[in-house]
Amino acid sequence: MKIGLHIGGRRFDVDVEEEFARFLEKQMQKDFNMEGNNDLKALLQAYVRKNHELYVQDQQTKKLLKKLEDENCVL
Repeated sequence: MKIGLHIGGRRFDVDVEEEFARFLEKQMQKDFNMEGNNDLKALLQAYVRKNHELYVQDQQTKKLLKKLEDENCVL
């Protein structure tokens, strides 16, 4: 399935699996104007926002793994 987005006056289309496309489209609607043009600033802001989400998830995963490791040592 193709998902398209206008950035800087140009249209970009990406091919992704249908199941992922549904998820991606919902996420992109939060970050971009799906009907019109988006400037490069919007793209950069979305990139930083998503990387922050990944950072938070990574920190939570590490914290959970440490907790599980500590609990296994106690058992």
